[in-house]
Amino acid sequence: MQAVAAWLDKWFGFYSRGSSIKKEVIGGATTFLTMAYIIFVNPSILSEAGMDYGAVFVATCLAAAIGCFIMGFWANYPVALAPGMGLNAFFTYSVVGGMGYDWQTALGAVFFSGITFFLLSVFRVREWIIQSIPMTLRRAIAAGIGAFLALIGLKNANIVVANDATIVTLGHLGDPSVILAAFGFFTIIGLAARGVQGAALMSILAITLIAWVLGYVDYTGIASMPPSLAPTFMQMNIEAAFDLGMLSVIFAFLFVDLFDTSGTLLAVAQKAGLAKKDGSLPRLERALMADSTATVAGSMMGTSTTTSYVESAAGVASGGKTGLAAVVVGLLFLLAMFFSPLAGMIPPYATAGAIIYVAVLMLFTLQDVDWNDITEAAPVMVVLLMTPLTFSIADGIALGFISYVVIKLLAGKSKELTFSVILLALLFVSKFIWLG
Repeated sequence: MQAVAAWLDKWFGFYSRGSSIKKEVIGGATTFLTMAYIIFVNPSILSEAGMDYGAVFVATCLAAAIGCFIMGFWANYPVALAPGMGLNAFFTYSVVGGMGYDWQTALGAVFFSGITFFLLSVFRVREWIIQSIPMTLRRAIAAGIGAFLALIGLKNANIVVANDATIVTLGHLGDPSVILAAFGFFTIIGLAARGVQGAALMSILAITLIAWVLGYVDYTGIASMPPSLAPTFMQMNIEAAFDLGMLSVIFAFLFVDLFDTSGTLLAVAQKAGLAKKDGSLPRLERALMADSTATVAGSMMGTSTTTSYVESAAGVASGGKTGLAAVVVGLLFLLAMFFSPLAGMIPPYATAGAIIYVAVLMLFTLQDVDWNDITEAAPVMVVLLMTPLTFSIADGIALGFISYVVIKLLAGKSKELTFSVILLALLFVSKFIWLG
């Protein structure tokens, strides 16, 4: 046992960071509990795009495990990965549902975004891109995705329904799905406020149990061998993803993942004490490559973009400070594959509360916006409103960049604009003019 501990310490160096195997395992388990809701939410969302639920369930677990193993063994960061919230909604409701592409083509776009992200990481272009984008637009994009997720969660819960006269309206509050979804959301908030780890997962399982007791769902079992991956494995349509109309889709997948991953790595690494005195992060390129490699692998198996999870900070707070914690998370995702019958029982309204909860977390970025500067506040409003109202993250981002440049120019603040922001705004204008 001591020999194994010595080998693990030689690889991960947890003793030098004031940690231990026990702390790393506890940290990894804590991180898994806080993000395990994605095992149920991701198949629920992607199956609405016509994908096989069981295959997506397995793909979700495998993509997460691959990302965690690369992040843990190679980059040695206590950061867990899984298919990202927001991007899976963009995949289903915008690319497939709104733009009319099939899910195979959407997977092709995810594949290319992963390849592009990998190349940007290798050639260190990522730093230039991120530093060139104003913080205002970065915060606006996160908040816009949060608003988009909130709308999807409310829709899945039947709290907000379609209406020909007013576009949307309040659903029937006496509907069992509405009551259970609302109870699930309030449960998550109550548990999270008390510092309970895994609040979202507990709520999903509790609502499913209540629904089963009331006869709203059928019992199909708890554990079994994993479903077949065949329905989604290597089904991405790479040729169709070359369509000009897919450029904005690929860009949206890439852009959101770029900032999401960078922000998460910075936050978690600082909490774990990995950042150097100058603020730089060791082995950053490896961590970014872990993210992009997992995205490529995930697209091959049948899931949307895989990204780093900020919930990893919970694991760090519980003692996990090295890549061993990420490896533990990966192992738990592999174990989760054997609980597909349980996943199949979970109704959409059981996961709606978790989706809305994630939306609340993403809207926190609005607190850092300079609301006293109208040239900063207005573009944020554009992204915040247009992302959910157009039901498209890509369009929300595009309109945000265009409005930011136009407003700064008209306000006489052209010096605050960078070349990359102006270039991206012009590309988005061209896209709307020629591609619709």
